[in-house]
Amino acid sequence: MKHDDNDDEGRSPSKRDKIDKRSAHYIMRSGLAGGVAGSCAKTLIAPLDRIKILFQTSNPHYLKYSGSMLGLVQAGVHIKTHDGIRGFYQGHSATLIRIFPYAAIKFIAYEQIRHFMIPSKDYETHTRRLLSGSLAGLCSVFFTYPLDLIRVRLAYLTDHRRIKMWPVIKHIYSERASESLTSKHFVPHWFAHWCNFYRGFTPTILGMIPYAGVSFFAHDLCGDIFRGPLLEAYSVLQVPDEELNLRSKQASNRPLRTWAELTAGGLAGMASQTASYPFEIIRRRLQVSVVSPTAIHDFQSIPDMIKIIYMERGWRGFFVGLSIGYIKVTPMVACSFFVYERMKWYLGI
Repeated sequence: MKHDDNDDEGRSPSKRDKIDKRSAHYIMRSGLAGGVAGSCAKTLIAPLDRIKILFQTSNPHYLKYSGSMLGLVQAGVHIKTHDGIRGFYQGHSATLIRIFPYAAIKFIAYEQIRHFMIPSKDYETHTRRLLSGSLAGLCSVFFTYPLDLIRVRLAYLTDHRRIKMWPVIKHIYSERASESLTSKHFVPHWFAHWCNFYRGFTPTILGMIPYAGVSFFAHDLCGDIFRGPLLEAYSVLQVPDEELNLRSKQASNRPLRTWAELTAGGLAGMASQTASYPFEIIRRRLQVSVVSPTAIHDFQSIPDMIKIIYMERGWRGFFVGLSIGYIKVTPMVACSFFVYERMKWYLGI
């Protein structure tokens, strides 16, 4: 039944019709918002990302710099001296090709899964929030992991020449496949080599469960706190009812002020990074295990890589570069959630 404009304007925010999150309109716009948010965030921290990958993968040219904040600065100077500004963005084109669909899928999946698991406030629990974020992360990483592997390879190479993406793709495909696949007669040879693009995928999955789950959970929790009666007057953007009607049908989701949204995103990023960092170390080492000059050129399992990392540096080896991770993840996740929430608002979803 249709309502005239006067009736709609007179209705209280709590009674205003909710937007249909299952509609193609909502899905497409949330995907656009997520893709743009992810691209902005990754571009912002691309230089730090390059240095972190070089530290994580124990690149021999950068081992002497790892382990301190001064080393971070020295590594940056090294890259600037030998490769110029372009060196900070080596592999960034692959990053953007990957991150737009990755972020779009992640935010679409989160909105859809969350709507399915939490159709109303009565169903909202911490467990459901965590699970919604984890499943969304799993969906996105499955479809975009090969692009992440290519990005890491491009960022790892430091032989002072322009690296093109296509030769790297061909090299990954031609590398020795996992013996657990090639030993099975029913697995085609070509399929085993395509699986090279998922090297390090298992620790990625294990790491994504706490990373995405904690990230979305912490952001939502911070949002609830900032929208609570104690802080609402200081942290929620005051929007006229006319604009609220124009921008969105979800009256409960008034946008946070810039400082509050950035704070919520930054805290969410730090929490998720801490929870998942050991898995990220294992994943990065597996991704470059066959091109690292210090490694045996063979397919290595997760238990093997855990032993190698522990023998090299002890338990601290699983947290190499974590300080850089904090410096990187705070602005990245803060930027991502800020752009996403603002784009949702301006797109009317």
